Amino acid sequence: MGKVEGGMKCVKYLLFVFNFTFWLMGSFVLAVGLWLRFDPETVSLLNGDKAPDTFFIGVYILIGAGSLVMLVGFFGCCGAVRESQCLLGSFFACLLIIFGAEVAAGVFGFLNKDKIIEDVQTFYSTTYNEDNNSTLIVSYQKILNCCGTSADPCPDSQP
Repeated sequence: MGKVEGGMKCVKYLLFVFNFTFWLMGSFVLAVGLWLRFDPETVSLLNGDKAPDTFFIGVYILIGAGSLVMLVGFFGCCGAVRESQCLLGSFFACLLIIFGAEVAAGVFGFLNKDKIIEDVQTFYSTTYNEDNNSTLIVSYQKILNCCGTSADPCPDSQP
C-alpha cells in the first residue's frame, strides 16, 4: 500500500489524534482504577469482613478497561502513523470486543442493579449500626463528605 496524499493525509493525522486522545483517556481510567485499589482510605472501606465483593469487582473492571483502552489506542496510533493494515485490523477487532463487552456490562448492570444497590446499602447500614467499627464509619464519612444519617445526624450538623 502506497503512502497517502492530499485529503487522506489529513484523515490519517485526525485518526492519530483521535487514537492518542483515546489512549490518554485509557491512561486516566487505569490511573483512577489503580488509585481506588491502592489508596489506603478506599481500601479500608472496601476490605471489611462483610463487604460485598462487588466493590473490588468494579475496581478491577476499571483497571481492565483502562488497560484495554490504552492497548487499543496504541494499536490505533501506530496503525495510523505507519499505515499498517495489521495494526489497523487489530484496532478494529479490539473495538468490536470493547463494544460487545460494553453491551454485556450494561445489560448485566441493568439486570442486577437492585441487588448491587441492596448489597451496598446493607453493608453500610450493618457497619454503621455496629459499635466496634467507629474508625470505619469515620473513614466513610471522610471520603463521602457526609456525617450521620437522616435518622441519627451528627451533633454538629445543621438541619
